[in-house]
Amino acid sequence: MDQLRTDIASRDRGGPAQPLLAVRDLVKHFGGRRAWGGAKAGARRGAVRAVDGVSFDVAKGETLGIVGESGCGKSTVARLIMQIIAADAGEVVFDGEAVGTRALDLTTYRREVQMVFQDSYASLNPRLTVEDTVAFGPRVHGLARRAAIARAHDLISRVGLDPARFAARYPHELSGGQRQRVNIARALALQPRLLILDEAVSALDKSIEAQVLNLLVDLKAAFGLTYMFISHDLNVVRFMSDRVMVMYLGKVAEVGACDVILRDPRHPYTAALLASMPSMDPDRRTTEAPLFGDPPNPIDPPSGCRFHTRCKLAAPVCAATAPPLADIGAAHRVACLMATPGSGHPQAAPEAA
Repeated sequence: MDQLRTDIASRDRGGPAQPLLAVRDLVKHFGGRRAWGGAKAGARRGAVRAVDGVSFDVAKGETLGIVGESGCGKSTVARLIMQIIAADAGEVVFDGEAVGTRALDLTTYRREVQMVFQDSYASLNPRLTVEDTVAFGPRVHGLARRAAIARAHDLISRVGLDPARFAARYPHELSGGQRQRVNIARALALQPRLLILDEAVSALDKSIEAQVLNLLVDLKAAFGLTYMFISHDLNVVRFMSDRVMVMYLGKVAEVGACDVILRDPRHPYTAALLASMPSMDPDRRTTEAPLFGDPPNPIDPPSGCRFHTRCKLAAPVCAATAPPLADIGAAHRVACLMATPGSGHPQAAPEAA
């Protein structure tokens, strides 16, 4: 374990102050037709704007939780970072180096960033045993078969499975929790520094979910990992995350420290998500829906603030002006005109003299 942690730490190029991952103005639109002529030449008409100018950083050693309704762009951001799909615009920088350049080619990048998917069965090859599944990545990247198998057995053991019992089994012979443990072991086989977890526990029973979450916490500490944790479950995000990023309709609505976001949400959408969390307190009863209506069509999103059609605090200026992701202090950033001085919103903070 100490050697694996040392190997991962030795690849740190920029020091602790430099973000491990920096995403800048990431854009991905699906479908549509190319428009020709005019100011928007080359743009797509009728495209689904899955990710529309997303920027954020992930610090070394932290867990960034990403939340939002289905269709807000969380999984698309993860696939863009993994280079599974190509971005239309924007840049992904890993430890100071732009991904896909001569300084950081995709082969090297694949060893640094790995992903655990939601569907534990579909993400495994049904014709490979557990041993071969975990050893496959290291072998492709040049590790000798005997060394790759030894690493696979070590990781299978670290995720809580007995190699003597499970190494020769196939995915259909495993439970959902066991398959997800194999997926985690496979992701760790290349000794990555960043692990992207896309709804990695949402399909598991609650008791198994708790075991896998505790396993992830232990593995992060043991290997010095950095996590991006995508989930719908805000209680799980609260348990796992150091910071939280809230997405809505392809945009970042709010980002900040987990305890600050949960205690004092500044975006109305974040407040609505928190209000929708189930409570065990019988005195805390929900008398009205915290959020009304369905998310707008991502092919034709609302003008200005994309949340204004569902926001109880919306003012006329919200339909005309797109809010910037403004820093309101303590590394807390909000894309809401109420938090932007001089925006014209009736409840906006006054401009500094």
